[in-house]
Amino acid sequence: MENVPLERLLAVTGNSLYKLVTLVSRRAIEIAEGAPKLSEVNAALKPASVAFQEIVDGKLSCKITKPR
Repeated sequence: MENVPLERLLAVTGNSLYKLVTLVSRRAIEIAEGAPKLSEVNAALKPASVAFQEIVDGKLSCKITKPR
């Protein structure tokens, strides 16, 4: 996996590190439980690395809602 600037990853979650970590961890759990990978990656990559790659490839995003 290539090195990606944190700012590029944070842009997906509206600059929220908490949301980024939550998004990656939830997706990593799905992958570990057998969900199909959305990106073509090396089979040796760990689920969290696959989740980060899916974000970089634009296949995984976060719905951002405004507080009421």
